[in-house]
Amino acid sequence: MEDQNISPNHKAGFISIIGKPNVGKSTLMNILVGERLSIITSKAQTTRHRIMGIVNGVHEGTDFQLVYSDTPGIIKPIYELHKSMMHFVHGSLDDADVILFVTDIFEKHDEDDVITKLQNTETPILLIINKIDLAKPEQIEEKISYWKENFKAVEVIPISALHHQNVDGLFSKIISFLPVHHPYFPKDELTDKPERFFAAEIIREKIFTNYVKEVPYSCEVVISSFKEKEDIIVVSAEIYVERTTQRAILLGHKGERIKKVGVEARLEMEKFFGKKIFLEQYIRVEPDWRNKKQKLERFGYE
Repeated sequence: MEDQNISPNHKAGFISIIGKPNVGKSTLMNILVGERLSIITSKAQTTRHRIMGIVNGVHEGTDFQLVYSDTPGIIKPIYELHKSMMHFVHGSLDDADVILFVTDIFEKHDEDDVITKLQNTETPILLIINKIDLAKPEQIEEKISYWKENFKAVEVIPISALHHQNVDGLFSKIISFLPVHHPYFPKDELTDKPERFFAAEIIREKIFTNYVKEVPYSCEVVISSFKEKEDIIVVSAEIYVERTTQRAILLGHKGERIKKVGVEARLEMEKFFGKKIFLEQYIRVEPDWRNKKQKLERFGYE
């Protein structure tokens, strides 16, 4: 039994990373996990699911398992899709042992919708001020003072996720708040998501980085086939858009733009999966899919 190898003081817990869109939650998650699991782009609202990253190790003689959750940025829902995204946020708060509430140096203190959700929790909250590499020391001090006065956090920690500044200190704090508990997942697992989920996310990221305005937000990627062979993985992806005009924009002149997305996604997948990839992409039009509960369920939203 694996349990016999687990030390009696083993720590384990769920760490929920929450905040408004574009404050650097996904960058922070990927650094803490040491793997690139979450989409990172300069556009807001790129994370749509709750993505768990699992880290096992030993810290100052104590075995641990950290289960990080990257969650969608907290927004006021416009579509059924947004409501589903906010369900993922609520779920991650319900089972959290530690909450990382991420703001950044530029936040205008308009996080009321986030703060309301956190006011009544008994879970320890570490308030993270990200992107301090872009600020002067007095600006950082000002932000720290503001949050200490206006929010009930066990600690306010300024960091730069991008430059790994003060991330080690944050890691030690997280460990200190973890309860003694057996691991929740097998020790060799990295995430709760299947491989095809990450294949879809990689394609979706390339759409976000190659297109502007509404098109990336109107796209959903579904992996219809993921066949792993000895020396290659054959991936078939369906990209859903809401209008025929968006399909034309995605394709580009003679299909050049979607071909570019395919090349970039294939290279990224080869790095991620460590194998050659053969990728096929098909574009489908599904009007108003962001408001259709049945479609959202098929796409993996609750």
